[in-house]
Amino acid sequence: MSAAAQGRETTPDIVLRPAGIEDLDALVALEHAAFVSDRAERRAIRHAIRSPSMTVLVALADDGTGQEVLVGAATLERRKGSRNARLSSIAIAPSRAGQGLGGLVLDAAEADAKAYGRTHLRLEVRADNGAGIRLYERRGYTRFAVLEDYYEDGMEAWRYVKAL
Repeated sequence: MSAAAQGRETTPDIVLRPAGIEDLDALVALEHAAFVSDRAERRAIRHAIRSPSMTVLVALADDGTGQEVLVGAATLERRKGSRNARLSSIAIAPSRAGQGLGGLVLDAAEADAKAYGRTHLRLEVRADNGAGIRLYERRGYTRFAVLEDYYEDGMEAWRYVKAL
């Protein structure tokens, strides 16, 4: 289990840790702030937090008053018997976009996948998500498939994989 999965990982202003049920309201709010469509429902987020085959990581930042606020999250799925993990969601608060938080959350997701013995991390990204595509490609992800009409609005998804 990774340090993030075991407890808290910190950077100068960000704390990364596994989500608890107490994070549910903030995770739902982040979904609505970060995504226009294809949002995870509250029930699905609750299931992911409680599932032994999933990890939900949260990134927290000080709001300026000493209180931690949720500014990012990642959800990973693991299937029994598979060497692959799937990054099913990564969300960054719009107010924190372009500050490197996506890379920190992605690093924590990769560490979590490795800690569970996974050798590859796979993901899907909207074909029109230039920032996401640049992040994944800079981090060594390779596109291996295109999924037509993947998202609710008909947008295709590009599938990526990285050996861990």
